[in-house]
Amino acid sequence: MNTLLNRISVDPNICFGKPCVKETRIWVSLILDFLSNKMSTEEILIEYPQLTIDDVRACIAYGAEMSRERFVEVKMVS
Repeated sequence: MNTLLNRISVDPNICFGKPCVKETRIWVSLILDFLSNKMSTEEILIEYPQLTIDDVRACIAYGAEMSRERFVEVKMVS
C-alpha cells in the first residue's frame, strides 16, 4: 500500500464521512478538482498553507486507488 494514503482520513463525524486530508476538513475531491482544472500544486499550497506537497500527492494516490475499485462511466468519443 502507498504510505501516502496514511495522510487521508475518513471519519463519519467529519465532513459527512468524505475522505479528507488528515487533521483537516479539506476534501480529497476538492484537491483533485483543483488539479483537474489546471490549478498547480504550488497554487493549491498557497491557497491552503496548512497542506504540504505530500498531502496533495496523497490526494492523487487516493484518487488512483479509488479508480481501481470503482466504475466511472465515461462518454465514448467517436
